Amino acid sequence: MGQIVDLSHHQPANKINWKQFGKDVDLAIIRVQYGSLTEDREHKNHAANCKKHGVPFGHYAYGCFVSVNDAKTEARDFLRRADPAAKFLALDVEGDTVKACGTKNLAQAAQAFIDTCKAAGHKVGLYVSHELYKKYGMDKVRADFLWLPRYGADNGKPEKKPDYPCDLWQYSQNCRVAWYPGTVDLNLLIGNKKLSYFTGAVKKTGEKIAKSVKKVNNMTATYTVKPGDTLSGIAKKYGTTVANLQKLNGIGNPNKIYAGQKLKISGSAPVKQYYTVKVGDTLSGIAAKYGTSVATLQKLNGISNPNKIYAGQKLKIAGSAPAAQYYTVKTGDNLTKIAKRFGTSVSHLVALNKIKNPNLIRAGQKLRVK
Repeated sequence: MGQIVDLSHHQPANKINWKQFGKDVDLAIIRVQYGSLTEDREHKNHAANCKKHGVPFGHYAYGCFVSVNDAKTEARDFLRRADPAAKFLALDVEGDTVKACGTKNLAQAAQAFIDTCKAAGHKVGLYVSHELYKKYGMDKVRADFLWLPRYGADNGKPEKKPDYPCDLWQYSQNCRVAWYPGTVDLNLLIGNKKLSYFTGAVKKTGEKIAKSVKKVNNMTATYTVKPGDTLSGIAKKYGTTVANLQKLNGIGNPNKIYAGQKLKISGSAPVKQYYTVKVGDTLSGIAAKYGTSVATLQKLNGISNPNKIYAGQKLKIAGSAPAAQYYTVKTGDNLTKIAKRFGTSVSHLVALNKIKNPNLIRAGQKLRVK
């Protein structure tokens, strides 16, 4: 059997002898992104050369999400960037994933990522560091296949198998091959799944995948108008526009809707989640952030006085989950100013963007702020 290799920008395409690669490799697993902000600069070159030399390939994404909703955003970015010829997708959960997300919702966020990709019609696997698999409940995450690393002496030879049943075993990061001058990661099949499982036909390709991604991004629901509702308020709640609601529902005058009227909604479906109050928060500010109202938050949480909330208080939220938002740094900016502008904290910006030194940002740099 030939080699099963995973590739990233650490193996530049112009350094690979692709003719030899085509002879030696049975399957390549190509990294597409490191979080939403960093697209792997070599993934398109790797995929193009695999296709040229007849090597089937899948894709993986290193997770850097900070929450369940953010995991869904990263998954949608992954789907948008993935090559239609990829046979499968995989989520990579390692140390930096834990740093970004924390441990409490790690498994739930990973599941949300995988489920979003599966909803687009893909076969989706999970790669997770051996030491994290049981520690943070990653063994409860459901995926189509499991891919575990365990290296032993990490000398390029398969030595110490994983302690847990899995389908793919990444046995070393220091393998020498004829088609590349440096070292690469190699893998072995050790479960019940044969190579054909990973190299078989893609469930959905081309236009079908595009439609599936669109469906994931823009879910359609029905909303019944209540007394006091406005079209602008409904649009805000569902993360869409008044114009879109008018078009979907054939509404000529946006000021004329009536209680009991059923409206088609295209946008982000409302979610129930929780928010922990921080020092300086107000109920009106939280309501604005989540596209809901003070009255709704009062009702959900049994709050009689909207001016009395306290740091550490856990509030139920019903509204649209905040979408990922980006900001391009301008001359004179610093993280403190940017955090204040977007109602967040410097530490949150540092975590979202993997910033090592919060005092070093540059004009033109693209930062994720939400």
